[in-house]
Amino acid sequence: MWLKKNGLYVLLAISVVLAVLGVATSNFIFKSGTAGMGIIIILVLNMGLKKSAKDTWWILAAFLFSIIGDWFLSNMNGDSLMFVKGIALFFLAHVGYLLYALANGRIKEVFTSILLAAYLAFFFLVLYPTFTDVSLMVASLVYLLISCFSLGAAMGMKSNPTAKRSFILGIVLIIFSDTIIAFKEFVDYHTFDFLITPTYYLAHIFITFSLIKRFESNVPTSN
Repeated sequence: MWLKKNGLYVLLAISVVLAVLGVATSNFIFKSGTAGMGIIIILVLNMGLKKSAKDTWWILAAFLFSIIGDWFLSNMNGDSLMFVKGIALFFLAHVGYLLYALANGRIKEVFTSILLAAYLAFFFLVLYPTFTDVSLMVASLVYLLISCFSLGAAMGMKSNPTAKRSFILGIVLIIFSDTIIAFKEFVDYHTFDFLITPTYYLAHIFITFSLIKRFESNVPTSN
């Protein structure tokens, strides 16, 4: 148990190093490192269990979709179709986060309603006037909705307090990074562009850390 626990933190430290390299370079191996290392850690977490924690596979799938989605966005070169495909894959990643959270709790309805109202106002007042591509507009709106629901579900999780806070922070960082991307791509506002990748990588690290803390607290796994 001690070796496994400390080994997980070594892997998490490697994830941090990959995040730094991902920010400093354009190498896709490094850019996908935090999600990739998260997948490895999830597999290690499940190795020692008599019965795998099935809900953690939703996070594994989310990380996998994130890697593929990041590839589309990294190679879009102004192609709106590539951007839509990237959004679709990140949508699936959020579905994974949402299902994991719901497997460990329930959605916070009041919080989610307030969050939805705020982001829908942002969408229709700030982003909507900039769209010329209907498919891109629809994809962005659907992605916004799933992002709000995944955070609302994270807020309602019943888990080790540290694990829950870390998971919530991870989802918040993803939404924060996506909001900056929205300003960059649709409003042509670039002041905070430098925060896009660091917050995105930190999100993966905090979500992975959340799973490690859950493992340490011996929280019963969902079936």
